[in-house]
Amino acid sequence: MDRADRTDLEDSADGAAHISGRPPKARSVRERLTVPVLAFGGILMAVMQTAVVPLLPDLPRLTGASPGAVSWMVTATLLAGAVLTPVLGRAGDMYGKRRVLMAALALMTAGAALCALSSDIRVLIAARALTGAAAAVVPLSISILRDELPPARRGSAVALMSSTVGIGAALGLPLAALMVQYADWHAMFWATAALGALGLALVWWVVRESPVREPGRFDVPGALGLAAGLVCLLLGVSQGGQWGWGSPTVLGLFGAAVLVLAGGCVQQLRAERPLVDLRLAVRPSVGPAHLAALLAGFAFYANSLVTAQLVQAPKASGYGLELSVVATGLCLLPGGVVMLALSPLSARISAARGPRVTLALGSAIIALGYAVRIADSRDLWMIITGSTVVAVGTTFVYSALPTLILRAVPAGQTGSATGVNVLMRTIGQAVSSAAVAAVLMRHTSPVAGLPVPTLHGYLLAFAMAGAVALAACATALALPRDPDGAGTRRVFGRGGKAVGDRAMEGA
Repeated sequence: MDRADRTDLEDSADGAAHISGRPPKARSVRERLTVPVLAFGGILMAVMQTAVVPLLPDLPRLTGASPGAVSWMVTATLLAGAVLTPVLGRAGDMYGKRRVLMAALALMTAGAALCALSSDIRVLIAARALTGAAAAVVPLSISILRDELPPARRGSAVALMSSTVGIGAALGLPLAALMVQYADWHAMFWATAALGALGLALVWWVVRESPVREPGRFDVPGALGLAAGLVCLLLGVSQGGQWGWGSPTVLGLFGAAVLVLAGGCVQQLRAERPLVDLRLAVRPSVGPAHLAALLAGFAFYANSLVTAQLVQAPKASGYGLELSVVATGLCLLPGGVVMLALSPLSARISAARGPRVTLALGSAIIALGYAVRIADSRDLWMIITGSTVVAVGTTFVYSALPTLILRAVPAGQTGSATGVNVLMRTIGQAVSSAAVAAVLMRHTSPVAGLPVPTLHGYLLAFAMAGAVALAACATALALPRDPDGAGTRRVFGRGGKAVGDRAMEGA
């Protein structure tokens, strides 16, 4: 009997005990800590990615490097994360999810420690590339939750795990800004390295290795092809604004990405054990979920980008509030708190109505949040309200996406499939960053001799992100229904809404 069958039997036994009045089987301390420890790892990943943001304006002075070189500290993390997420997800399916999760956390911690030890921009860029491995933490953790938790506790745990991306980002920016303002900038990296070491130790002590494996030989050619194609694609997207969208370099990168990824698709279709199962990825129950992840990543990321720039704009622009970096981070903090508080509710909705409905509802709420931003982006309380509404919708979307994947793919391919879904979200964020930058650069006016985006430019960015959110809603509605509830039961158990309610208590 495999672990999935055992957990189903355990869940049934717990339910029977509840009905008969007998207490369910007690769980050990380590079992109770599994979800919090994995969620802590997800928050660390998001903190690690956002912690460098407050430093970027000062790093040219601190390191003696050009602003273009400093920007590679962000680009390197993006590229490494995009490449390693599906690769480590597949490795987790084959060699053990706990083992690969610990490797990802170790690389993240090592990268932070290297940043703390050096002021050389070359070392800093290489170290930030190491921290990109942390992008695989969330999909690997979701795979572990599927294997280790009974369905009654799985839904809310997956929702919480998905929300850690927004929670960590909302916490990381103000905390990092405070450390940068009142301590040496290396102290921030020492702090994140210490937190990473703590997370690694907790995973080693608490999390059990999953027995669910997908045997076979690792697809090295597929991994190399995917890495080359993604690097070309994301490098062109992330640097297009700086190098010129019509420059030979950027056009060459896009052309190379098309050729390499097309060749990689052919290779993956022929491989006996492909890195990414394309036949599975294009199924009606999986393909739209990946597309929705890309669109949702675009819509959510625009909120953080535009809000941060808008509130820091000078007052002479006529709309800016000229807030500090710390105050800017605090403006985004309510969104992180909301994501933490509402993740159980998103699990309940998915248990009762299905993740398809949760995804469509969340996307519509994101679009509503941008409508609020368009209505008023001058008053601080309205800016925070609109940003928080977008965070509410993102909570529902990010919790529904892995649930859709879990109910549609075999247990042995969970890590790979969720890794691809996170990859699509990452690509959406990269495209969002480039699109928002292009819109704002085309709509500027001089303020104190410097070009500053106009309010009209910000409103266009909000409208663009809102339209993308509505496209994500339409994509969600294109997903097939689950009329017999079989897919939902595989994730949430057999109790429908009641099981979803019990999941809150378990997680």
